[in-house]
Amino acid sequence: MEIFDYDNILLLPRKCRVQSRSECDAGVELGGQRFRLPVVPANMKTVVDEKICAWLAQNGYFYVMHRFDLDNLQFVREMRAQGCFASISLGIKQADYDTVDRLKAEGLAPEYITIDIAHGHSDSVRDMIAYLKQHLPQSFVIAGNVATPEAVIDLENWGADATKVGVGPGKVCITKLKTGFGTGGWQLSALKWCARVATKPIIADGGIRSHGDIAKSVRFGATMVMIGSLFAGHEESPGKTVEVDGELYKEYYGSASDFNKGEYKHVEGKRILEPIKGKLADTLVEMEQDIQSSISYAGGRKLMDIRKVNYVILGGDNAGEHLLM
Repeated sequence: MEIFDYDNILLLPRKCRVQSRSECDAGVELGGQRFRLPVVPANMKTVVDEKICAWLAQNGYFYVMHRFDLDNLQFVREMRAQGCFASISLGIKQADYDTVDRLKAEGLAPEYITIDIAHGHSDSVRDMIAYLKQHLPQSFVIAGNVATPEAVIDLENWGADATKVGVGPGKVCITKLKTGFGTGGWQLSALKWCARVATKPIIADGGIRSHGDIAKSVRFGATMVMIGSLFAGHEESPGKTVEVDGELYKEYYGSASDFNKGEYKHVEGKRILEPIKGKLADTLVEMEQDIQSSISYAGGRKLMDIRKVNYVILGGDNAGEHLLM
């Protein structure tokens, strides 16, 4: 098995078929809806809030609202009132089952539900998927996070409509340091490994450091890419603004950090400061243009044409050109 990550893979260009990169379609379909980009801001308290989620939905982008200190029922009500689709996160505690019951009682099935726990290959996730399929069968269920083909197969067999791949590769995640487990340092390889067995969409989660990494994720099997650090630090971001030596930063911390938990217990995340990088809308436009460029380099016109290209591995024992045979 080849082991590599984003920084030691490059995709190989094919003959360009478009007159202008703007002809390329960066859109993607997930759960019966079409979105402008194959990217979604991470469902973290310092990345998204109610206002950002509503704006994303209204402007053709996918979102997943976080599950921390939030009334999911009220959130779904508010999104519906604004004419937006509802995409929420749940854990696997009794309170989450109670939320499902309340949503069902009010006839408020969200279009998307993400079961969001650190180790998603578990009996508790299996049980929650079954409960959702029984009580909110209209909802598109995303389950994770996982790191192995075995886990993807199990989650799909348990009823998940999509799986989220990535354990600890994020910029504010310290899972590999605290536990010795995870996909930190080989997330792109793990994605390729998992995509080989997947029959449903995969959302690659974590490890994205540049826009080119989005194209690499699509090449190796992702339908959607969840991104934290590149979306944290915008003017609208809910993280606290901090001034250091006259420069402005936004607070960004992991969901498994003590900053998010409110206590130092089973901590697998940390807090960093992201330089404020302007408006979220501008970053999304730049991402779309860069993905359009990626599609043109792939010799294609639509996003999934990126899957057809060859690639090279830079350095190490696996170095060399890898052709599609």
